[in-house]
Amino acid sequence: MAGRHRPVPAQQGNAYDGLAALFGIRNSFGFRPLAEGRGFPDDASDGLRGDFAAYGDPGDVHGTTWLTWAELAAADWAETDASATRSRASAAGADSGWGRVWSVMGILSEVHGAENVRLVVWFH
Repeated sequence: MAGRHRPVPAQQGNAYDGLAALFGIRNSFGFRPLAEGRGFPDDASDGLRGDFAAYGDPGDVHGTTWLTWAELAAADWAETDASATRSRASAAGADSGWGRVWSVMGILSEVHGAENVRLVVWFH
């Protein structure tokens, strides 16, 4: 499309500020994470259990946790890191690299309910 530019998310690569704001991973920023250290969900599907097991023993991963769409929808996106220079929205909001994930989760929540849509993460 001539003359139109698609915005590029500000965060590229690992986006550690987003991981800190959401999950407490590499949280040198001092965010109050939304979902830190919850572990692997007991009611995870067999497919997800298989994906998780493929990374080896539980000791081979860290930061395993999960977050529901209801929690994301209720989050204080204006809350800042310890320096008060970076908001949760700037680190991991809809206009960040996480925006596409939030869009998919929002659509799924319309079908399944906000409490029934969950993002499960772990780090290797």
